[in-house]
Amino acid sequence: MVKAVIDMTDHTNRVLNVVKAKYGLNDKSEAVELVVTQFEEEMMEPELRPEYIEKLKKIEKTKSIPVKNFAEHFKLK
Repeated sequence: MVKAVIDMTDHTNRVLNVVKAKYGLNDKSEAVELVVTQFEEEMMEPELRPEYIEKLKKIEKTKSIPVKNFAEHFKLK
């Protein structure tokens, strides 16, 4: 566990106090942890480029080749 001393505005301090009270947390460090976790889940998830989404849609539409046994399939080629 890392310990840190941080400077924050009064507004940030009040927001952390609200988060702490709303979720029944023991201290502000738990509130910071919760806020960072939610940020990570919502904002850090990479978005797919539109071109890649279109490519995936085309791939999904292509017809697949049924194969019963991969070993036999690759021996034939």
